[in-house]
Amino acid sequence: MQKRLPVMSPECHPHLVLLPSSGMGHLTPFLRLAASLAAHSAQVTLITAHPTVSLAESDTLERFCIAFPQVTHQKMSIPPIGDAISFDDPFTLQYEAIRRSSHTLSPLLSSLSPPISAVVTDMSLTSVVIPITKELSLSNYILFTSSAKMLAIYATYHKIAADIEAEGEVFLVPGLGSIPKSWLPPPLLAQGHNLLKTHFLENGERFLHSNGILTNTFEDLEKDSLAALNTGLVVSQLPSVIAIGPLPPCAFEAGEVATWLNDQPARSVLYVSFGSRAAISTKQMKELGNGLVGSGCKFLWVVKGRNVDREDRAELEEMVGREILDKVNEKGLMLKTWMNQDQILSHTAIGGFLSHCGWNSVTEAIWHGVPILAWPQNADQKINADLMKGNGVAIWEKSWGWGGQESVGEEEIAQKIKELMENEMLRNKAEKIREKARSALMPGGNSKNNLVGLIESSRQKNSISKEASNQQNMY
Repeated sequence: MQKRLPVMSPECHPHLVLLPSSGMGHLTPFLRLAASLAAHSAQVTLITAHPTVSLAESDTLERFCIAFPQVTHQKMSIPPIGDAISFDDPFTLQYEAIRRSSHTLSPLLSSLSPPISAVVTDMSLTSVVIPITKELSLSNYILFTSSAKMLAIYATYHKIAADIEAEGEVFLVPGLGSIPKSWLPPPLLAQGHNLLKTHFLENGERFLHSNGILTNTFEDLEKDSLAALNTGLVVSQLPSVIAIGPLPPCAFEAGEVATWLNDQPARSVLYVSFGSRAAISTKQMKELGNGLVGSGCKFLWVVKGRNVDREDRAELEEMVGREILDKVNEKGLMLKTWMNQDQILSHTAIGGFLSHCGWNSVTEAIWHGVPILAWPQNADQKINADLMKGNGVAIWEKSWGWGGQESVGEEEIAQKIKELMENEMLRNKAEKIREKARSALMPGGNSKNNLVGLIESSRQKNSISKEASNQQNMY
């Protein structure tokens, strides 16, 4: 006879509030974290900005709420900034809009029931949320939605900003060594103030006041960076950096997958995508199309024409031209509809991934053991590309530069694609890192232990808080 487990009373369940910022790169790990917490019987409240910048965000939130009715969803109304700030990234502008509306967060948090055990804040909102949680005597954890190596740069930026702006090709990150300045997003290298610099300066400095920093990574991937962060080599008195990744994809994310893949041989197809935010130029798109055809490899190319999907109404022929579109359709499949990336990467036909190296894309490729041809476009993506190359699971041609800079020619693209798809050593490395990633989340795995430890710590704080409240009520 099977032994029945004791039923835990609701009072024992910790209540964690999750506060993401803007863009799928930030929303996706928060939703996966929410799903993981709910699976461990935590009570979860998700607070999101409304309206969202992209349709992808609002559609994903809708599917998540249907799949996880046990997670409470609260909307935080965000008035638009308008033309008050000049910055060309709508997602960074949304960060700022949320930050400017943070005064509405305090009464919202105070109204939630049961009492909150901890708040998990997006890294881009740290400077405005931590003062609020301190005032309300709430524990605050930061979810850093990129690599531990990028975390080291983010957490020290307020100390090394002057060195970054000074002359020279490299800058020094304590505990990690020198890093080329060209790997940083261009706004951080520009003279004078801008919105991205302000966010890096203010948020990184506030990291010291959190109760811990959660990262969507794992020990076997970033052992050196995690050790440097947790031994004070990067920043002294930095709170514990807790690896809880890779946060696994959830069933609710499943969507349409091209049936064309089912007819392709195993590991024969290159998946091409530059993520939910990056849109390459028309000129570069044509060079890429010719390069894909010239490589002789089969491919599935998911195209994005605008940085914000609400504005993306151009047809494929308009974007690349009829001649290239006809060539592409002879050798592969070019799509503009939303596709579930995790399902594509898990398909047996996929043998490689031409990627911008956004952190979600990187972790999903690792999860499925797919080698990467890295082509960073912005943000943290060169740091991520270097990390993947260092782990032996990616090819990165550093001379290609950022998206929007000098175009890369079709012949060079074709050559690198062939190099990726024919590289058995790269594929074997990707398979090995896949096994390590999955082991990290198995019972006894480092990331699994860290997540369980976070929940248990929140549960204990919740119990102490309830006991103190009961004692007060007695007098």
